[in-house]
Amino acid sequence: MEQQTRNTLPKKERLCGKTGISMLLAKGKHGNVPGMRYICLKGTGQEENRIMVSVPKKLFKRAVKRNLLKRRIRESYRKQKHNLTTEGGLDVLFMYSTKEILSYEEIYSAVGNIIEKINQSSKPKVNEPAPEQN
Repeated sequence: MEQQTRNTLPKKERLCGKTGISMLLAKGKHGNVPGMRYICLKGTGQEENRIMVSVPKKLFKRAVKRNLLKRRIRESYRKQKHNLTTEGGLDVLFMYSTKEILSYEEIYSAVGNIIEKINQSSKPKVNEPAPEQN
């Protein structure tokens, strides 16, 4: 009988600490999807994939709105984290980047698009034979 993975987000799956965050910001790959930006760093050597969520105070002055959006992003990731197909650990920073409050469904699809882009970038590229020059 197969064992089901739990859809939880424990402390060890959250990116914290100055060294991990500064490494992610310095060496990570950047990307965009509508409404969100992300930075990911592969091969961190950790057992678990770790995430961090950021909603800028510049966009939303009220902490209630920022916290609402952070909860929605974390929940969306939590439900889709099994789709990540990377090995050797992955750190991801999700940054909210639009001035309007998106619904949970829109955030869910944006996080899904980010996970899909991360998976595509981690696939080994097939080397095509170089054309012969005479």
